[in-house]
Amino acid sequence: MRIMRGAPGAKVLAFGGYQPSGVVTNDDLAKTIDTNDAWIQSRVGIKERRIAGPEESEIDIAVQAGGKALAGSGLSAGDIDLVIVATCTLEAQIPNAAARVAHRLGIHAPGAFDVNAACAGFCYALSAAADAVRAGSATHVLVIGTEKLSQWVDWTDRATCVIFADGAGAAVVGPSETPGIGPVAWGSAGDKAEAIAVKARDSYLYQEGQTVFRWATTALAPVAKEACDRAGVAPSELAAFVPHQANLRIIEAIARKLGADNAVVAKDIVLAGNTSAASIPLALSRMTERGELRSGDLALLLGFGAGLTYAGQVVEIP
Repeated sequence: MRIMRGAPGAKVLAFGGYQPSGVVTNDDLAKTIDTNDAWIQSRVGIKERRIAGPEESEIDIAVQAGGKALAGSGLSAGDIDLVIVATCTLEAQIPNAAARVAHRLGIHAPGAFDVNAACAGFCYALSAAADAVRAGSATHVLVIGTEKLSQWVDWTDRATCVIFADGAGAAVVGPSETPGIGPVAWGSAGDKAEAIAVKARDSYLYQEGQTVFRWATTALAPVAKEACDRAGVAPSELAAFVPHQANLRIIEAIARKLGADNAVVAKDIVLAGNTSAASIPLALSRMTERGELRSGDLALLLGFGAGLTYAGQVVEIP
């Protein structure tokens, strides 16, 4: 991949993911709201989703995913000097998630901050981590996307409760002699920001589904191609396309326009639901565990969601 001449590189050393044990199927939802399995699968492609229990917070699941990524990297907690957590579902904004997660993992006195770019949050955080490593501001960075969307969903509203779920995914980023994380292609469409929102402290997540669908299926394929161009990678060279797991119809529409015919397309949403900032690293973790991706493969990541924000980059699989 391309990078500035003479500049050090950054790469992903390991992924880690965690899903709560509670499974909610479409048939389970049909017992309490006016819906059914066929309707849900035809609209969003989801068969089941994982939901955290009342005793399990977004911090708890972040620690689980971060611990797995750290173990997979071969590093110790003492090697991490920056922690970035991408999330939009904290019950309280202060204190931040990153410092609490770092403490729970035994990481002493790292830089620690949160990123709220909703479903694009992991890609934003991964770019910040790579830039920090390349600039020398950090040596090893733990990046986590974690969400407990179930606490922000009205479980009587079939427009939202069938879609969203809980989970966490993580990556460890470190230095590299060659670039392993391509330049980010990112941006926002603030004129459509109200399409996905929590309008007040005591309200639920609201989404204008058709607005988001039209935007995602028309505006994001060019962003995906731009991320490939910035990395100097043709879509035909990709081993995987890992977009935010928002909706199976959106995923398939963007994949068709991208033209990455040789790439495995992540469809983690079928059994995981939409986990916002957690969806991309969680999918990557599961794909590598299943052997769908091998070390050295190139994967295009594409996050998009509330804001409306979007970000994409090509990464080399560890």
